[in-house]
Amino acid sequence: MNPAFSPAERRPIRELPDELISQIAAGEVVERPASVVRELLDNALDAGATQITLRLAAGGVRLIAVEDDGAGIAREELSVALRRHATSKIASLLDLESVGTMGFRGEALAAINSVSELALLSRRAGDASAHLLDGRTGELRPAARGTGTTVEVKELFYSTPARRKFLKTDATELAHCVEAVRRHALARPDVGFAVWHEGKLVEQWRATTLEQRLSDVLGEDFLAQSIAVNYSVGTVRVTGRAGLPDVARARADQQFAYVNGRFVRDKVLTHAARSAYEDVLHGQRQPVYALYVEMDPTRLDVNVHPTKIEVRFRDSREIHQAVRHAVENALAVPRAQALAAQTGGNEVAQGATAGQRAHEGASNPFIEQNWHQPSVKWSQPAMNFGPRADARVSDFEAMWPVHPDAPAGEPARTSSATVPELLASFTAGASETAVALPQTAVWPLGRAIAQLHGVYILAENAQGLIVVDMHAAHERILYERLKQQMDAAQLSSQPLLIPATFPATPQEVATAEASAETLQMLGMEITAFSPKTLAVRAVPTTLAQGDAVGLARGVLAELALHDASTVVQRARNELLGTMACHGAVRANRRLTLDEMNALLRQMEATERSDQCNHGRPTWRQLTMRELDGLFLRGR
Repeated sequence: MNPAFSPAERRPIRELPDELISQIAAGEVVERPASVVRELLDNALDAGATQITLRLAAGGVRLIAVEDDGAGIAREELSVALRRHATSKIASLLDLESVGTMGFRGEALAAINSVSELALLSRRAGDASAHLLDGRTGELRPAARGTGTTVEVKELFYSTPARRKFLKTDATELAHCVEAVRRHALARPDVGFAVWHEGKLVEQWRATTLEQRLSDVLGEDFLAQSIAVNYSVGTVRVTGRAGLPDVARARADQQFAYVNGRFVRDKVLTHAARSAYEDVLHGQRQPVYALYVEMDPTRLDVNVHPTKIEVRFRDSREIHQAVRHAVENALAVPRAQALAAQTGGNEVAQGATAGQRAHEGASNPFIEQNWHQPSVKWSQPAMNFGPRADARVSDFEAMWPVHPDAPAGEPARTSSATVPELLASFTAGASETAVALPQTAVWPLGRAIAQLHGVYILAENAQGLIVVDMHAAHERILYERLKQQMDAAQLSSQPLLIPATFPATPQEVATAEASAETLQMLGMEITAFSPKTLAVRAVPTTLAQGDAVGLARGVLAELALHDASTVVQRARNELLGTMACHGAVRANRRLTLDEMNALLRQMEATERSDQCNHGRPTWRQLTMRELDGLFLRGR
């Protein structure tokens, strides 16, 4: 038993002193120097600052000084600013329900002042001088300063030494402080930021555009290896950039999500972004992204935690769907299209390349003769890979079949076909097929020139050499076609002959009862078998042979937090992915140039064709500069 308290010596109930109350509150608001930096940056941005300078000593333990050129604080309001629950941001419950500022609780300065030596120096435009307030003594005196505010925090946790012992090394605390500034800098590219430590400039970001700020803060590679996100639905807008699957990391340390300009850690946003990458990410890799969600502030509760890093959405499913679709749509566009935009025309660019090589090898008749042969063949106007009379037609049709009922040149669309029939429509061959290209077609992935060991396709484009894993590429194409077929059909339900029962938690039972309509839309029927047991009576037809209990539990868990359709879609996609893998062209199969080029054209037109179903890349580009470097050309 705690010796400080025993039933025989019960202490009376009494009010705590204000100083102790502030120190208790500081435990929630101020965890480390970076917490102080975050709160002071929020205040500076709310004041309209365009330039913010942070000065640190000993990683922020000895000194944290934030200087801004904002509106400043009036002399008579300086002492009020250090009181608990004093703020200029809100004045009523209505203001609290539609907060548009970074800060609003009126706790930060009071909490910081209770565990440090704080000084507040500020001047408003038009004032004769600035005024300095000593947080410990309350002394207020004139001082010299331009328009704006400086908050100086010394000896953090000096009054609570136990808290100070939990701090890490100066280098670690400095890193956390810089990270806090980075998060603000990514949200406000219109504001300049500078970080000084022990008199040395550590980081500086000048006011600029969002793209340039992303490049400055996250590195040039992030901008080059990410794609733009721009999606709107209703009153929700999602912008920013999503990293390519190829540059995913082992840790989730490069994921930045903002809601109305505020950096947040939210499970809804994290889950939505991760689910958008499920179909293209390899293993347990973590995507990188910087996403900005703009929404009606009245549909958002930011008053969840004193640190204001957590939020609560009125309709979390709406936000989840918006973020997921925003990232999915961005990732769906084949990157080969970006190559086309860079060249502006593959035919012209490749012609220049061929001419250059011919000129370089003009004295060598072998180079001159063989280089132009593919160009002659592929520049013919009748580039129609449809019905042909030669012996290669059966192999070609096995790769690119359409549904028997579909007109030539059109993809198959059948809403009543079963999954085996759909797969058969892509693998069993068909009576005719046509993949026509215009004479002036732009081919980002180039034209096929060879096949390597029956595994890789080598193609020439304007930038250099393209290497394609033919099985992985064909697998993705079949997979996307199967998904389209299934999406076009209504999600049907198949009753189970013997219901699958399982012991359920109270939350699972409550979720099943409350979400009966949603479950029906997903092709599932889950009912109570007993107060502590649920029965799965029907599942989606495409997943009838799967684990009904596992699917049910996953769906109920998702329904309790997010959108359960992701579980059904994930399970369905795993099934279709397996089918596509077995139906794709196998390694060591010899392909003709026509077949290789047909595969390249399909890749250019297929969503998410840059990765196979397992998240591995399907093609790589070797530029002429990289190839020349291998042979030391130009040195």
